[in-house]
Amino acid sequence: MAGVKIFVVSYDIMNPKRLQRVHKTMKGFGEPIHYSVFRCNLTPKGLVEMKAALVELIKHDQDRIMIIDLGPEDGMVMNRVEFIGVNPQESERGAIVV
Repeated sequence: MAGVKIFVVSYDIMNPKRLQRVHKTMKGFGEPIHYSVFRCNLTPKGLVEMKAALVELIKHDQDRIMIIDLGPEDGMVMNRVEFIGVNPQESERGAIVV
């Protein structure tokens, strides 16, 4: 997809109900990496839509959301991200039932 960039979105939400709503909303824009951290592949339009949805959900004097632009989806993004311990791709593998 042309114009797609990778973003890391992290959030601190003070109210449990708002936290659930933000988490559910973020599932529509990306995949969870850690609790309250998502990796999102977004077009410019998708980024605007995500921000608009989040702005409506949070309390601006209590909550915060951090959005990090890792750049274009060019195959090099994961070279800029380092994991120590279990890599999310490894942890997503389900059990094999024989």
